[in-house]
Amino acid sequence: MEKRLRSSLKSSPEEFLSTVADLNLKSSKATLKSILQSQSPSLSSSSFALSLHRAVSQSIASFKNLLRSSPDAGPADFASPPSKRPRRSSRLSEPRDGGPPPTLDRRRQKLLERLRVLAHVARLCVSAARGACSVDDLLPAVRALHDNLVLFESDSVLSAEIVGLCEEWWKGDLPGRENLISQFLPFLVSRSLTLKKKVDVSRVYTMRDAFGLFDFEDDSIDDLKMLLIRCVISPLYLKTEEGKRFVAFMFGLSRQLVKEALAMIKSQIPFGRKSILEAYGDILFRAWNAAQGDSKDEIENGFLQGLIEGAIHSSSAALATSIRRVLGGFTNQRTVDGVEKVLFRLTEPVLFRSLQVANSDVRQNALHLLLDVFPLEDPDATKEVKDSLLDRQFYLLERLLKDDCPDVRVVAVEGCCRILNLFWEVIPSSTIAKIITMIFDDTAYDNCSEVRLSTINGVTYLLGNAQSHEVLKVLLPRLGHLITDGTLSVRVALIELLLLIRDIRSFQFNKVVTLEALLSTLATDQAQVAQKITRLLLPSYFPSKVTFEEACNRCVTLIKRSPKAGARFCEYAALEGAPLKSLMQLFKVFTSFVLSIDKLNEDQIEGLLDAAAYICKQLVGEPSYKDALKEMFGNDKLKCLFAVAPTVHGQSSVLNIVSAISPDDASGLIEECGRLVMDSIGISENEERQSEVRSARKLLLSYDRCDDMFDAFSKLLQNAAFHCHKKFGIVMSEKQSISSSKRKKNQSSLKNLAKKRSVSQQTPSSFEDGYLAAVGVAWQIKDLLGGEDTRKAMLASSSCKLILNNLKVIATASIVECVNVEYMNIYPLLAYTTLVMHMASADLSQSSSQNSHNRRHSTSNPSRAVIEVMDQLLNCAEKLIGADGHVNPATSSSKHNQNCWKKGYSSGQKDKEPATEAPQPNDGGSLQSTGKRISRKLKMLTAIFKFISDAVTLRFYSYNYGRCLHYSSAAIRQIISDLAQLSSHSLQLTEDDTKEITMCLKSSFTYMVKLLNLVLTDTNEASRIQLEIFDLANLLLDLIISVELSLGYGCAMRLIAAAKPWLPDLVVALGSTYMLNKIQGDISITVLDISTRFPSWPSVVARMEVDELSEDCSEEEDESISQSDKYPAFKKVMRTVLVLLKANANLLDAVGMIFLAGSVIGLERDNDGLVLGLLHFVTTKLVGQENRHWDQLDTMLASLDQIYLPIEKKLGEQISGYRQNRLNAARALLEPVWMNHHNFESGRFSEMDER
Repeated sequence: MEKRLRSSLKSSPEEFLSTVADLNLKSSKATLKSILQSQSPSLSSSSFALSLHRAVSQSIASFKNLLRSSPDAGPADFASPPSKRPRRSSRLSEPRDGGPPPTLDRRRQKLLERLRVLAHVARLCVSAARGACSVDDLLPAVRALHDNLVLFESDSVLSAEIVGLCEEWWKGDLPGRENLISQFLPFLVSRSLTLKKKVDVSRVYTMRDAFGLFDFEDDSIDDLKMLLIRCVISPLYLKTEEGKRFVAFMFGLSRQLVKEALAMIKSQIPFGRKSILEAYGDILFRAWNAAQGDSKDEIENGFLQGLIEGAIHSSSAALATSIRRVLGGFTNQRTVDGVEKVLFRLTEPVLFRSLQVANSDVRQNALHLLLDVFPLEDPDATKEVKDSLLDRQFYLLERLLKDDCPDVRVVAVEGCCRILNLFWEVIPSSTIAKIITMIFDDTAYDNCSEVRLSTINGVTYLLGNAQSHEVLKVLLPRLGHLITDGTLSVRVALIELLLLIRDIRSFQFNKVVTLEALLSTLATDQAQVAQKITRLLLPSYFPSKVTFEEACNRCVTLIKRSPKAGARFCEYAALEGAPLKSLMQLFKVFTSFVLSIDKLNEDQIEGLLDAAAYICKQLVGEPSYKDALKEMFGNDKLKCLFAVAPTVHGQSSVLNIVSAISPDDASGLIEECGRLVMDSIGISENEERQSEVRSARKLLLSYDRCDDMFDAFSKLLQNAAFHCHKKFGIVMSEKQSISSSKRKKNQSSLKNLAKKRSVSQQTPSSFEDGYLAAVGVAWQIKDLLGGEDTRKAMLASSSCKLILNNLKVIATASIVECVNVEYMNIYPLLAYTTLVMHMASADLSQSSSQNSHNRRHSTSNPSRAVIEVMDQLLNCAEKLIGADGHVNPATSSSKHNQNCWKKGYSSGQKDKEPATEAPQPNDGGSLQSTGKRISRKLKMLTAIFKFISDAVTLRFYSYNYGRCLHYSSAAIRQIISDLAQLSSHSLQLTEDDTKEITMCLKSSFTYMVKLLNLVLTDTNEASRIQLEIFDLANLLLDLIISVELSLGYGCAMRLIAAAKPWLPDLVVALGSTYMLNKIQGDISITVLDISTRFPSWPSVVARMEVDELSEDCSEEEDESISQSDKYPAFKKVMRTVLVLLKANANLLDAVGMIFLAGSVIGLERDNDGLVLGLLHFVTTKLVGQENRHWDQLDTMLASLDQIYLPIEKKLGEQISGYRQNRLNAARALLEPVWMNHHNFESGRFSEMDER
């Protein structure tokens, strides 16, 4: 083939081009390059260039004719580059949607291939003929290819050849190159934006000078301008260095282009990532530095000035931060000539004024900007002017250190320390002393934890400057008190500061914080702090650079000095780099010390055992060390260690060691564990015993003795359940009454122990002892269900169902008799509900795996079990609530709810009369015991609330929401009544009772709002129980008021803090009655419908509004309005409710009906204060009086006639002066709204009549 081509080239250009045109470009590239480079003299004749031009023109003409003749394809089909580059194998066979048919016409394919070869030949000719002949003759052929580039955009090979040809022509500075850019440059830019390859961005940047030949004021250039604007927001251009340079170069092309590019950048600032914003700053600086005249003025005064003002006055801290990142392109280049002058000119007029405004957000934003540009100075000013300006900045910084806003102080502290770090050498010593003193004496003791944290972070900045060390040596001990700070992040930051100081030779960390304080914190603080303190102390108390004996002696010394701290030190030693080999030796030293005759006190032995247990836990992860430990504890050494342990906690540590090692012979310890587990009276209140019992259970689990433990639990529970049956008439099933002798016998050590203890200890001597033993077992069951391994073991136990049935009886007695019997406890109920939920979940998982094809079948049994428990608990709760005569049991429950348990309990009551047999309070119902009784009752109700919420959440109970809501409302009413009883007797609760009641109230509130949320997600079910939802939502608001009145502001605020995340759901529930009817097309609900179930909290709102209206409190007050002077906690709730309502017009319309309904009630009851207060709240805070605010409130507008007209009627009657004044004020509030609405409706109806 090469010979034939060379021969044809010598013969004539036409023959050569004709031969070449039939070749495939891919296979002939090397041959063509070899021939044309070796035959360059042959190219010098103009005939070759003319022949090439003729061949290119003919091929293009033929291709255009082919496009015109094709009904399915045209130039428009190739008007833009493909959105995604297709695979090489499918570029021709899989055209885009709407393009030519899948099989391309042979003629068209041949023409495209011919043009590819001709374009490549032209490209080779340009390279080969440069310098050997005039390239002017080649220009017509190259220009023909360039001018028709748009036709070939869909052919990536051909377009690439043409682009490469034009690019080479431009780079070679060949004649006529300005004629080869109009199509080539837009295509190259478009290609870089579409294919997103860095090489294309580099090619665009290389061609940047060519863009200056375009007239950007001409309208025909709009397409190119749009492509260039797209470069401004292209991530590829913003990430690459050449891309950023090109975008910056664009700013010098046209002032109009500068404006459009700046507008595009401005639009991206609120949403840009950090890297993108920093890229924009770099681009703007480059553009400004290279710009001249109008373009530079546009960047400075038209853009940078706006950015500076936006950085100061931005309403969002995030937006202000984004703007400052863009400005960082200038503030980080202040050493460049002219930058300091521009920053001063644009910033100084607004910065200092903004640092002293009333708005704290503006002050904070301005402070951030000041820190970025500090020191702000005019480079052209005199030294005196510069010093004066610098003093002014320091004065403002000192003032901001004492700012009223904590957020401003946080920024000021860190900012001042950063400035001192950077400019310590040039700042006057008096200024340094003043700022340093304020930081260490004021901000380190600030009430805001964030300010204290920023103080530590600021000191960390200061340590970066060695010139500050001499001063900090004296001042750092003033931060020592922060080791006991109440905020975890502050304590962590202080330990990190000590770690930094430890590595600085001239500092000693124990002079900043005393060793006693460090050890006390290590012993008691959270894991995050304890681990960092261990890292701090490790080189001192377990160093690797001394002999092993010395390291062990130091660690033992630490434990003797502070046993608890030493044990925590050993807990984290391995995590901080202590080698396991050394820890193994240390473990041996500890056990030897414990077993030796050395005189050690109980705390020291306990500390050594704790430390040994922690080290053992770390060692058993390595099999070799675990085997060594097993060998070490042979010959009853563990029993000796257990016998030496002087305290319960020490014995627990020994049991943890045994559980981790699992030695072969531990029978004696297993028996001891059985004794510990079964001795359960009082365990629920004793944390030390709880730790010991957990260790004992862990050992039993490691030796597979859990079934014996569960069997013993069932016996204790069975005994207590039987006594509850006898004493209170609680029905037991026949299976529960079967003698334990019929159950399978097991001769384990634990059962033998149970038999030995059965005579004197296992069977309690009284009902109280038996019940308290069951309480301890219930606590253990709940605790066991909290761990994954123990939960699986319990659910797999054969005693699980019997335990559940016994807990059912005990929980029933606990609920119903909690008011009468002072030792009734919540743990049987918690264990019962927790166990039934876990059993249902386990059954569901098992059924789902076996019947994955039938979902309904897999959930029926678990759901039925939960439903039965729910019915039982609700019946018990109704009896508890109705016992005091406050609320009748629910009457709306279906026949399904009258289960066999309820019938059994009723018959038991008839036979046993528990009201006479139940033990009465020892104090005879005195006021001193009221708090205890209320606390017990509230705990029971809260546990039931939790069960309801969990059951509905897990979809185990979804068929009768109405009864759950009815019970919840009744329970909340009971709680409010009990709190009122406390308030009416002026009873002072103990601190423990107050904490327990507050905790229960917080939990109950959360569970109930969660229940409302779950019910409202089921629109069909919610529409059937609208009034129940409405009742419960209002009662929860009443509860907040009741807590504030009865328990005080502090308890109310703690309740509100827990309720705050759920307030949006509560507000939706308030308006759900109207909103659900509106969704279903029923808008017949009226003010009277709500009036029949009107809550009491709107009366408090009215009271607050009346107090705001008048400072004179001598007027007669209405009885229906609460007599409390202030409701500060409830006011905060209402502020949040207002914000939520104003965000949604439909919700505002629905909830607003409650206040208007209250006005109607006030008119009916001649309660003018209620009318005035609620209308004032609606018209001044909730909605307003302007007509535009009422446009979307259809329901509220429709109800105005029911309020405004009766007010006018009342004013027409003879009423007292103060009542008349209030009603006149109420009418004045409502009149503008009513008149606008009335006139609009009248005009609309008149227009309809005319039509």
